[in-house]
Amino acid sequence: MAQEASKMWKKFGALDYKECVIEDTKPPMVTFTFPKMIKAKPGEQVWFSYIEYKSRAHRDQVNKKVMALMDKEKDKYKNMQMPFDMKRMAYGGFKVVVDA
Repeated sequence: MAQEASKMWKKFGALDYKECVIEDTKPPMVTFTFPKMIKAKPGEQVWFSYIEYKSRAHRDQVNKKVMALMDKEKDKYKNMQMPFDMKRMAYGGFKVVVDA
């Protein structure tokens, strides 16, 4: 599913697309971790994903095209089982502050 999504976002102009699974769940000297933040249950994996765009306007253009395609092909997606709990998914747009 992630590989298909990556192709779709990049086809419509995303600069980069990453899906990452957590490998360090207990870093030293850190008290609040991703698993703790999302209240991960035993056996659950924590994923972090991001898509890179030129700008917020570019993001909006790309996402509009992706959503239009998904609407057009909604029969393909209507019975798809999500591999994660959508109620525990977080979303946000971030602005680069340091790029060194």
